[in-house]
This record gives sequence, C-alpha cells and structure tokens, in this order.
Amino acid sequence: MKMITFLLVGLIVHVIFFVSIFDIYFTSPLVHGMTPQTTPLAPPASRLVLVVADGLRADSLFTPLPDGSSRAPYLRNVMEERGTWGVSHTRVPTESRPGHVALIAGFYEDVSAVAKGWKENPVEFDSVFNESRHTWCWGSPDILPMFAKGASGDHVYTHTYPAAEEDFASTDASRLDSWVFTQVKSFFQSAKSNSSLRASLLEDQNILFLHLLGIDTNGHAHRPMSKEYLDNIGLVDTGVADLVSMVEDFFDHDGRTAYVFTSDHGMTNWGSHGAGHPSETLTPLVAWGAGVTNAQKVTAAQPYNDGFLQDWKLEHLQRVDVNQADIAPLMASLVGVPFPVNSVGVLPLLYLNNSDQFKAESIYTNAIQVLEQYKMKMAQKKETTLSFLFTPYQLLTESKQAEFFHTARILIQLEKYDDFISLCRSLISNALEGLVYYHTYDRFFLGCSVVLGFVGWTSYVVLVILKTHASLDRHPSLLNQNHSHTLARLCICVTVVITVFLLIQRSPVTYYIYCLLPVPVWYSVLKEYRTLTDLVRSAPSLPLWKCLGYLVLVAFGIELLVVSFFHRAMLTVGLAVLSLWPFLSGLFGKAKFRSVSWCLGCLCLAAFPLMPVVGREPNIHLVTCAGVLSLFTSACYLWSALQKAPLHLTDRQQFITQMLHVAVCAYVPSLTHSSLQQKQGLPLLNQIISWTTLASSMLVPLLSSTRIFHRLLSIFLSLTATYLLLSTGSEALFPPVLSWLMFVWINIEQEAILAQGVSGRQELSTIDFSANIDIAKIRQLKLDDIRRSYFFVFFIITAFFGTGNIASINSFDPASVYCFLTVFNPFIMGGLMMWKVIIPFIIVMCTFETIQVATQLSSRSLFLVVLVISDLMALHFFFLVQDYGSWLDIGTSISHYVIVMSMTIFLMLLSVVTHILTSQRLILWRKRKTHFP
Repeated sequence: MKMITFLLVGLIVHVIFFVSIFDIYFTSPLVHGMTPQTTPLAPPASRLVLVVADGLRADSLFTPLPDGSSRAPYLRNVMEERGTWGVSHTRVPTESRPGHVALIAGFYEDVSAVAKGWKENPVEFDSVFNESRHTWCWGSPDILPMFAKGASGDHVYTHTYPAAEEDFASTDASRLDSWVFTQVKSFFQSAKSNSSLRASLLEDQNILFLHLLGIDTNGHAHRPMSKEYLDNIGLVDTGVADLVSMVEDFFDHDGRTAYVFTSDHGMTNWGSHGAGHPSETLTPLVAWGAGVTNAQKVTAAQPYNDGFLQDWKLEHLQRVDVNQADIAPLMASLVGVPFPVNSVGVLPLLYLNNSDQFKAESIYTNAIQVLEQYKMKMAQKKETTLSFLFTPYQLLTESKQAEFFHTARILIQLEKYDDFISLCRSLISNALEGLVYYHTYDRFFLGCSVVLGFVGWTSYVVLVILKTHASLDRHPSLLNQNHSHTLARLCICVTVVITVFLLIQRSPVTYYIYCLLPVPVWYSVLKEYRTLTDLVRSAPSLPLWKCLGYLVLVAFGIELLVVSFFHRAMLTVGLAVLSLWPFLSGLFGKAKFRSVSWCLGCLCLAAFPLMPVVGREPNIHLVTCAGVLSLFTSACYLWSALQKAPLHLTDRQQFITQMLHVAVCAYVPSLTHSSLQQKQGLPLLNQIISWTTLASSMLVPLLSSTRIFHRLLSIFLSLTATYLLLSTGSEALFPPVLSWLMFVWINIEQEAILAQGVSGRQELSTIDFSANIDIAKIRQLKLDDIRRSYFFVFFIITAFFGTGNIASINSFDPASVYCFLTVFNPFIMGGLMMWKVIIPFIIVMCTFETIQVATQLSSRSLFLVVLVISDLMALHFFFLVQDYGSWLDIGTSISHYVIVMSMTIFLMLLSVVTHILTSQRLILWRKRKTHFP
C-alpha cells in the first residue's frame, strides 16, 4: 500500500512539474479588448484575392527549368512585369495551421494551441477575414473552418471538399486544386445571375481566399522533386492565370483588385515539414494588382547574399523579403480593413504603390495597433501585481509614449514622411519587445518555485533510498518530536503568507499549486534530518572511495545523456564505452561468450545514432531484411530452447504462427509501396492485416507461457510485426538489434549477481514471471544497482533517439503509415507514429522487469534510483530552457524538458503495463476433464 501511495504522489508531483512548463512557456500571447485600427485614407483596392499554395517551396517556384523557361510562366511574368516578389520567412513549427494563422491573423500561434488540433480554435483571435466585409473561401476542411469559427457575425463563407479526398495514395492530388478552381469559376458564373450575390461582390473590403492543398499532398506522397509535385505547380500557375482573367472580366477591369500569392510552409526533399530547414521556412510571395508596386529593376547589388538569386535567375529584379506575419497587415492596408488586433506583423512598405502620405498613415496605423496590444498587456500585468513590486518596461513608459505622439505630430505636419516612418518602425520594435517583456513577466518567479519543488522532491527520494537501505542508527527522541512540531508550524506560516500574496495579486489557480508544492515537499525532507545526521556519523564505516567513484561515473553518464539530446552521436560514444563493461568489471573471465556478445551488440546498436534521422529515402528492401533477421533470431532461440527442454505443443504452435505472421508483415510494406508507386491505391487486404496486427500486438503475448524467455520471445515477435508495418528503411533493423542486446544483458546480469556472491541464484530458463515472489529472497540494494538503473535509463534514451530525434517526430515521413491509411488524418497518423516510438520502450521495459525478477531486486528500490537519475536530467533541461535565439532553438530546448518529464511519467505508467504484459496470461479454452463413473 505504501508503494502505491508513493507512486501516486510521485505521479501527481511529476504531472505538476510537467504542466508547469506550459504555464511558464506555452501560454497564449494574445490579449483582448483593443480597439481596431484602420488607415483613414482611401485604400487602393476594393477587393483582394489571396491564393495559398500549401507546401510550395520558394525554390520550386522561382528556379527556372534547364532550358531557361519557367514551370510557372504566368507568375514569372507577373514578377518581371507588374508585381513585387520576395521570400516569406516562416517560423517553426512549419505546419499548415500556424502558417495560415500567421498569414491571415498576423501572429505566431503558440505551441499549445497548435497541439489542440487543426479544426478547433484554442483561443479566439482576430483576422483579416474577420475584419473584411465579406470573405469567400474554397479549399481544405482542415484549414477553412477555423477562420469561419473565429469570425464575428456571419460573413466568412467556406466551401470545402470531403476530408476523404486528401488521400496520399491518390493517382494525382492536383485534382484538389482543380476542384477549387472549378468551384470558383462556378461561383462567379452563378453571381452573374444572382443579384444579391453580385451586389455583395461589388461592395468594397471583400476577400476571396483559395487554399490549394494539391502541392502539399503530392509532395508528401511523391516528394518535391517528383513529376507530380512539379506538374502541380504548373497546374496552379495556369489556374491563377485563368482566375485573374475571370475576376477582371467580372469586375469590368476596374483596376481595383489586389492579388497575393504565397505558401504557408515549404517541404524537405524527403517530403516532410515541421522543422526549421530552409526548404521548409522559405516560401514564395508574389503580389500584384491595385496598390502594389510594379516590378522594379535593380542596378546595384542585391541586399541578399544567400546565393539563391543566382539559381533563380532573378538578380535583375528587386526582391522584398518579409516575415510571414507581415502579410496580414499588407493585405489589410491594400483592401482598407482594420489591421487584425492581434497582429505582430510589420507592414512591408516596399510592396505599396501609393503616396508617401498613404505609406506614412498606414505604418502609423500599424504602430498604434501594436501599441494597443502593448498597453493592454501592461494594464493586465499591472492589475495583478502589487504596485511596489511592479517594474514597467523602460523603453516604452507612458512618458516615452507621449514623446512619440508629440514628435509624430510635428513630423507629419512638416511632411517629413521618411523620418515619420522611421519613428513608427522604432515604436513597433519597442512595443513588440515590450509585449514579450510582459508576457514573460512572471517567468522567473514561477521558475524558481518549480526548481525549489524539483530539488526538494529529488532530495526526498534520495532520503527514502538511504533510509531504506543504509544501515544507519536511528534514535527517535522527544527532541525530534519537538523539531517536527516546530517545522510544521513554520510550514503553515509559510503557506499562509504565500496564499495571501497570491490572493492579493489575483493569480491563477495553477500559481498556487506551483508555489505551495515546495512547502510539503521540503517539510518531508527536513523532517528526516536525523537520517542525514546519522549518515554523517556513519560515513567513516562506508566505502567512501567506491561511493564517490560511482557518483562521479553516474554524473558523467547523466551529462552524456543530456548532450545526446543535442547530438545523437553521443549515444554512439556511450554504447562504445558500455561495450567495455564486461572487460573492465572482470566478468569476461567468467562469461567469455556472453561478454563478446555484449560487446558486439553494443557496437551494432551504436551504428543507429549515426544514421540520418530525416531525409532518408525509403528502402523497403531493408524492411524485408529486418523481417528475415527477426525470424532468424527467433529460430535460433527456438532451436536453443528445444535443446534444453521440449516446448509445450500450444507454445510451439503459437511461436510458429507468430513467426509466419512476422514473415507476412515483412512482405506487406513491399507490396503496399509497390501498389502506391503504380498508383493503384492501398490494397484492402494489406490494410486489414495492418490494423489487425496493431490491435492484437498487446494481446497475443498474453496467450503464451509466462516462462521468462517464452514470454519475451512472444512479445518480441508481436511488437516486431507492428514495427515492420510502420517502417520504411533502416530503422526496421533497430528492434532486432536492440532485442539481441537486451537478451544478452539479462544473461550477463546473472553472472554479475553470481560474482557478487548473492545466494539462491535461479536458472533463467526455469524462472516464471507469474510465480509469486518470495519476499524473503528480495535482497537490498547494492552500489552496483546504481549501474543497473543507469543502464536502464541509457537504453530508454537510446530506444527513443536510436532512430529519431525532435526533427523526426516534428516532420515524420507519412510513408511510414501507408500500410494503415493514406487519407490525411493528423491524429491517427500521429498516434501510429507515437506507437512506433513506444515499441522500443516496451522492449527495454520488459528487459528491466526481467532483470528485477532474475536478480532478486526490489522493484520499488530500483525504480527509486531510476527516478532520481531521470529527475536530475529533467532538472538539467529545465535550466537549459531558453526564450531567446531562433524559434527552433527555443522550441527544441522546451521539447527536451517535455520529453524527459513525459518519459518519467510514462515510465511510471508503463511499468504497470509491462508487469501485466509479462506476468499475466489469457487462456481462451480449457480442456474439460472426463469423469468416469
């Protein structure tokens, strides 16, 4: 009961630490209640057409063909004759939802909002569509509804195709774009005979939005260098040309239509997106029509030295780069609608073809709109902070704001528009920095509270281990009781002070949890001060040098694991060092064959962290080879097992069935990818086999014997079958190699226990997971068990990063799930990828469970050591979290902490699942006993 209580408390504490990172770093930056700002002068355009080619890379559009022509001749002509072009720089994560929010709403959505889904609005936000008089949208059901839902009133009209149309296995996804262009054509034809619709279209401040998903879908399915992807660009170019002709004819060539063509994100050469590679963050932007500057020839050197202009053959044209959020204020200025109140974009004036006064008024409106956000953010923070503790942002105090307005009035009266624009840009820059300042105002305070709780919890777990396993003299006394009473009163006083302080500041409920959690944690630590004093007294009798040596080695090992999050090759270094363990510990003399097997297993596994994570071309032959390797390993085991003792008929039948199943699953990916390459779709039989394998992967092992190696073999075959179906290349070899090393680890730990002189050693082949463990035989922890715990943590990290890292999860290859489905579904696809990540975890967890049983270890005590090591890593990453540098750096640093905390929580839950998976057995039928009279 005590163990269950401890696990529940530990789980709650770690969930609090995990959730804290979202309150500290993932809170929404949006504020509400600002007054919409609009330019007082007449806009140059009555309507705007926004075309977003989802997944289009800048180089794919701009780079000419070998013969000098363009695959997008119409847009190329616009760039050279009557428009302005540049590169739109996106931010991480380069996904469709945050990209469209930045384009249309002008702000960069926080990660927590992105994680809540494509079709829901986690927070209400303003957008150009919301500020327009009418907006008509055509395209994907994953993007359009969120802007209609976020709009006030009923003036955003969406037309979407069924979600089932987004099929990666379709013969050519460009039909999605053809559907959009056809729908728009029908829309304008019906408007000619529909007087109310025509009247609405003839009003000003209207927007037409075309979301074209074909390029993105073809890129995922066939790669960006494929004929399908590149031909789709040509189809879009032709569609845009026809669209412009149709719009101009409908409005009688009144010259009041502005056009913006861009993309939400790019795509890597291997058909993925989500991370920060230039191929993902560089997207094209082409604008033309009413209010847009005509193409400008460049005589001097271009300000851009990224080397792309030469490849694109565009050195002679003025290039105007923008941040993706800058497009929202550009569209608002062109069509004369208020700037989105949540926008952090800066109006790119070089795109505007208008008077200096209009440009000055527009950038002034932009500055006031950003300043309004700043003032609202400052007011909110001032309300919830004690006056004597409030520290305003020094670069934009109220006096500085008054000085700006005074200077701006003078400059506008003197018509010094260039100086006025420079002043507005400075104000925008300061206001954006001020927004960040107030958004992160409580970060240091919350961080200190969480760290204090973290250190206290880790200290308490260490004390529990010492109290349980160190032979210390404990003498309860009246003095100790008085100390506890005094400590309890002090903690109550601290709790009251913190609570009153948070009440005065009207802090959120979560702040109370983070700030009050350290109080009971440190009370539990300080209450055990006698344990610490007894430890100090007992120090002379302890093997201090050996203890110090273990601590130094574990500290070095933890640092190696921390560095491996940034550089996966460090896992290779770690595995190379671990391969020497039997030789350095003296086990080689007692178990030569196992020591050599351990060394070879470590070195083979060490090759995987050196392999590329993303960008790998699919190689289905390696998946087939992995299946053959798994079958060979299993056959060797079966032969070995038969030499020692015959298998029961039911076990033999199950193993043969499972091996045949693995053989089928090794062939299904090859058959599936062959069918998709021939554009014949996903075979139904393959899909049935895949889903059936997935559904049964955790149930089939429960039918096998609970003998240690019988159950482990059944688990390996079941999980390997699923992993093969989710693999596209060399990563399929990872589970067989990992399982081989885990098998050797189990055997070699037996020899290590024998070398330590532990009595009652049992043959591995006779151990049964389901047998009741004799508590009397459970031994106490030894120093060498710290090494076992570290090995476990090391292999868990290797299981996670052996074939992947942050980038591979953020921009996975959709081809990995083609055996299961090809229709775009982010949640099912994400779930399948997470299961693929979890499978190596389960293999390592089952191994650790086996070692605990085979070496007569206390699972509770060993898990506490693992908990300490994991918490030390998590605390390290908490200090490494940063809110500066590139967005990729910021996101990666936060992700590392989230991964380690998730791993710790996950291991607590997975240990229960693993125990069930190894020790429980399902019996579907029983033989009836025959009773004779």
